[in-house]
Amino acid sequence: MKKYRYEVIRFAAACMNSCTNGTIHFGVADDGKILGVSVQKKDSFTTEQSKAIEKHFQIQFVEIAKRCIMPPRFVEVLKADMTSTGKYVIEVDIEPSFIVCEKRYFHTLYLEKNETNIQETTSAGNKNDSKSFFIRKDNSSKNLLTPDSSKIYKKYIADMSKFSQLRKDEEEKHLTEVKNSVQGSKLCEILTGGTQSLDKSHFTWYVVVANKSHPDQLDNLNFLTYMDLMAVLDFDPESTENGLSRLFEDRKTNSHLPSEYKITQAVEDIIDKLKLYRNTSWVFCNGGFNDEDPSDSQKWLTEKGSSVRDVVSFLCRRDVLPNKKFLIVFLLLNQVTDGNDPMLETFSMFLQELKGTNQILCICDNETTYTYWKDLIMGRYSVDISNRCISELSFTEINGTVLSLWSENRKSDRFLPGVGGSKVVLSKKTEDTLDLLSILCVNQCDGGNEDKQQHEERFYRGGKVSWWNFFFSEQAGTVPFIIRNKFEYIIDGIIPDLLHRRRSCVFFNIFHLPGCGGTTLAMHVLWTLKKKYRCAVLQDRTDDYTDVAKQVVELLTYDAKEQQTRLPVLLMIDDLEDICDVKKLQLQIEEACIKQNIFSKSPQVILVNCMRAESREQAEENGDSVFLGNNLSEKEQEQFKEKQKDFKKSKTNIDTFYGFMILKSNFSLEYIQGVVKNTLKGFNFQNKHAQLFAVLVLLNVYCKNAVLSVSACEEFLHLQTTEDCRSCRVEDRFEKFSTLLTRCTAASKRVFECVMVIHSSIAQHCLKELAASHGVTKADITDILLTTDFFHDLFLGKQKLMNDVRSMLIKRQPSSRGRFSPLIHDMMKETPGMEETILLNAAKFYRKDAVIFQLLARYYYLKNDKDFQMANSWAKKAKDYSKDNSYICDTVAQVLKGELKYQFHQDRDNPIKPDSLEMYLTMAESATKACKETQRIAQKEAVIRLQRPNDYNTYNTAGCLNELQVAVKVIEILQKTPPFNSDHQLLGQVLSGQIKIEDLTSKQPKLKEYSDVLRKHLHYLLELRGQMKQHFDFLDKYFVNLAPFLAESDKLKELMHDRVNECFQQYIRLFGEMNWTVMVKDNHLDTMIKIEKTHQCLERNKADSYTGLLEYLYKEDSASTLEEIVQQYYFLLQSAKSPYAKDAVNFIYGNVILANIKPESKCIGSYQSIHQLLCTLIEQCTALGESLPTNYIALSLLWQDQGRPELTTFVSQIRNMYTNEWKTVGNGRRAVIHFFLGKERGYKGLISQRDINSWLNPGQNISTEWDNEKTWKQVRDTGKLYRASGKIRNHCILVADSNIVVYPMFQCQLPKEFGTRVSFFIGFSMKGPVALDIDFES
Repeated sequence: MKKYRYEVIRFAAACMNSCTNGTIHFGVADDGKILGVSVQKKDSFTTEQSKAIEKHFQIQFVEIAKRCIMPPRFVEVLKADMTSTGKYVIEVDIEPSFIVCEKRYFHTLYLEKNETNIQETTSAGNKNDSKSFFIRKDNSSKNLLTPDSSKIYKKYIADMSKFSQLRKDEEEKHLTEVKNSVQGSKLCEILTGGTQSLDKSHFTWYVVVANKSHPDQLDNLNFLTYMDLMAVLDFDPESTENGLSRLFEDRKTNSHLPSEYKITQAVEDIIDKLKLYRNTSWVFCNGGFNDEDPSDSQKWLTEKGSSVRDVVSFLCRRDVLPNKKFLIVFLLLNQVTDGNDPMLETFSMFLQELKGTNQILCICDNETTYTYWKDLIMGRYSVDISNRCISELSFTEINGTVLSLWSENRKSDRFLPGVGGSKVVLSKKTEDTLDLLSILCVNQCDGGNEDKQQHEERFYRGGKVSWWNFFFSEQAGTVPFIIRNKFEYIIDGIIPDLLHRRRSCVFFNIFHLPGCGGTTLAMHVLWTLKKKYRCAVLQDRTDDYTDVAKQVVELLTYDAKEQQTRLPVLLMIDDLEDICDVKKLQLQIEEACIKQNIFSKSPQVILVNCMRAESREQAEENGDSVFLGNNLSEKEQEQFKEKQKDFKKSKTNIDTFYGFMILKSNFSLEYIQGVVKNTLKGFNFQNKHAQLFAVLVLLNVYCKNAVLSVSACEEFLHLQTTEDCRSCRVEDRFEKFSTLLTRCTAASKRVFECVMVIHSSIAQHCLKELAASHGVTKADITDILLTTDFFHDLFLGKQKLMNDVRSMLIKRQPSSRGRFSPLIHDMMKETPGMEETILLNAAKFYRKDAVIFQLLARYYYLKNDKDFQMANSWAKKAKDYSKDNSYICDTVAQVLKGELKYQFHQDRDNPIKPDSLEMYLTMAESATKACKETQRIAQKEAVIRLQRPNDYNTYNTAGCLNELQVAVKVIEILQKTPPFNSDHQLLGQVLSGQIKIEDLTSKQPKLKEYSDVLRKHLHYLLELRGQMKQHFDFLDKYFVNLAPFLAESDKLKELMHDRVNECFQQYIRLFGEMNWTVMVKDNHLDTMIKIEKTHQCLERNKADSYTGLLEYLYKEDSASTLEEIVQQYYFLLQSAKSPYAKDAVNFIYGNVILANIKPESKCIGSYQSIHQLLCTLIEQCTALGESLPTNYIALSLLWQDQGRPELTTFVSQIRNMYTNEWKTVGNGRRAVIHFFLGKERGYKGLISQRDINSWLNPGQNISTEWDNEKTWKQVRDTGKLYRASGKIRNHCILVADSNIVVYPMFQCQLPKEFGTRVSFFIGFSMKGPVALDIDFES
């Protein structure tokens, strides 16, 4: 410290007397080697320096000296690998400006190297004796107050005014240079790409490359936290401890090593894995993360250079960042003096990838750093970087300049609504974390500098509405935003009604025809309610909503975790594919609420599901839905007229406001056709821009949410962005067609700018006009997408476009049940035969896409001139590429089944010939084998699904149906084969094994040729009946006991019902045709035969299983059939010496169901007798196969007997057996509740869904309204269901006065509070009792 004081004062006085700036360093050897010094307390150096100034300068000059001598600066000494040594170089700057020192000169007092020799005196004479006068000479400080230097001293004092004048002149010259400097303007120009505003910057993204920073610099680098940083390439291995990374502690960043950028999979998947576009990617390029050691400059290139090159190459790909729309910022926080420095190597990498410096900006804060950097780059690469550098501004000035480029809206705090009208600051880090949500804040647009005219023009031309449109419409003197008729119904009706639901997450639907304003209405609802709810929009569609659910719950609980009441979240979802996706999200959110122990008696999250529909019927409008069609009400039309007047008043040119005019004209076809016809005059398909326009039209018509990225359009049209970074508008290159296009943003694992047709009706009429007037067919346009080099280029959104084109080719409309996608169907009509060429080109383009190969297989076996050889080839190729997909595998079975059916129908011989029979049976066996393979893979898929959380895909039953259809076709073939062609009953006996084939030939030798064929396939034929019966029973159980978990209606059941029933009727005609009433009265028949025949009659009515009987609960006009069934079971129980337990159980089911359907029937046994029979059965041993139905009916009937100890056992056994039987194949479906517990006893104690539906309003169905409080109120008002009570225990309810555990249908309805008393209704499913309509007892 003594040496520090002495050297600082001596050096400072010398500089001040020499009128020159200087810097003294401590910790640097004379030869320039950096050694560093250990510093215990930095503050002590500042304190001691101040005391030394006061002690060694004359009192009248102390303050001047303090202004000239800067506080010490501590520069950390780094090892070669850029890590800290724990030592510092201490720097003290001396700046004796003329305005401070003027023409003064400065003596020092008592300054000796060994300060202990200084004698403290106060007399003037003693002071003069201890004076020193230092000047700078060469590289040292010299004292002139020595006997040898008295003459030099006097001369120097005499010349002092001249030295001061020179200092003054130099300062004025420098000040003039500073005034003339344009570095501030240059920084603004380069950083924004010429727009002078970061809100509207030409650059979409920025990448920062930075070296070691000093903690003192961080305060002046705050501007970085506001920028849209795609990535930071950080070369400071201690960044997380005291470097640049610490600056971002209040922001969400994702830390990565360079090796994670290596392309080992699809680029889209890497982007998704790294979460690029969501948060800034912090790339540690020289260790400091995941225990990776840093490298020194000599070893860095060989140890880490390759992986950093991967980062640079990846970021510069045109399908990762938009071409020439991103800026690389080199932030030189430390001097780069070594030619091997990693920063220099990285600069070289970007220089090569970007082919120049036009997208590079270098920032440093001093001339020395700049000079080193500039000279190294010039020396190594012969590149002059001077015009891309900022070096004359301090980081304080840089920070202020960059921050000034943002509007107040971007810099100010954003607020969420809180309880009681309060507001909560939404932290930047939290908003970064909620990267899947676009949050609508209370002060969303406040302080913005957006252009109102620009936003209005884009919206009314046909672009998507933005929050700014609502904001501007609320400003004084502006016509209010047009309010759609359904708006007030949603605000005042639907949402308040939903708040009475008892699920933590509820939703309502805004169904709309394309282009009718559904999205605008949904956003208007959110904007209006942004102060009452925490509003957000789901940014990206995904298959897994786990992360979305977590973020929604985080938004819900942000700064409100400890509060009893919270403001619900209003989340808008736009254009999901299926209503089932909304329900998946709903379930995920409820699960996330449970994990966070969030419970409320009212919804915490309301989903606003905005979804396209093709028609009002498809939308299935109900109490929780609205539908927007293409027909405006008079009130809405009046508002559009008022807005048109406002445009005229403001002299706004609305000639191209087609989006507005289409609605104002009430979707007038004449207006739309006129616009299209006029715009497409002179259309020439040979022009590139015309081809691209046609592609946009086709995408709009045939693929929901399909767009083309601006990047894709630039590539297709070969547009080059100009050197000064101001790109031309790509829309302008479409020339006259540009009026029919608009810009938007799309999300596909990232957000990017796109071009799309302004309105769906415009696109549809364009497609018609192109074909009618210009001869451009859909096949022509599709061919461009598949055969040009377009897809081989790299551009943003390439993967999404490829997926959209693929979707156009393969996706069928569920409602139409068409054989192919609408595009392929329309091609078949417009240009028959061309669809084959298109599909073959698609197969070449999507070289490893099993679904495309599957589509070709379907095409060849379904088209009119069928080609089964080609179909089989493509089906096998599809299977080769997707061996573990049951739906792909099923195509092979479909082809073989189709070929069997086709060949048989082509056969005109009756009876058929033996060689034909051999061919058909061989084909049938092959088809059956393929069906069984489908079933095997489906079973394997089901097991895998159990290991995947939140997988709601259902079991594939196609293999079962196809095997049934093949079996039916075999029966038809055999019925044309001698001797069965004249005796179908004989065929049934042979297939049942009652008659051997050998017996047929012994009586009719002429049949030997047929007999040989039949014997060859005997094993297959004898298994036919048993296999058919097995599949009928399985499908019955599957569809009767399991309902879709997500969908309101069982579309799969509806689709398969007629086909399965057709197979079953063929089966019955062969194996079970008879009149039971006549047969049972036949006294000549043996009792055993009658019993056997009775079982056949039961099988004919699907009454030989409990599921077949339960199905009668849901059939209309089934009472008479059920009465006969009950009589048949009564006959079996009375006639058999030891009746089967299964028959007894089915007899009970029959009576219970008949009593429910037709309680006045005389065929119903007394309840006492049924009760007694049931009690007898449960005391006997029960076969495993009959245990589930026995325990289910026992639980349902005997629950009325309060206190029966067996009930607990029944519940336990039912759950175990359900798990064993249905756990795998039951994925995506829930156990059906067949009965509810009623108040009355006996048969009336079991209430069916049919009964409950009769109590509801027309059109309502309890099976789709489990969570509807209004529906349950209607049920409660009847007073017919028994209201049970119990206590909550471990996510379930312990029924009062028993040990029976009941689970709720919706887990979210139960809080975790142990012991809370609740009341509820009880439903009985094959999974056990279910608690419904749960309420809390006071």
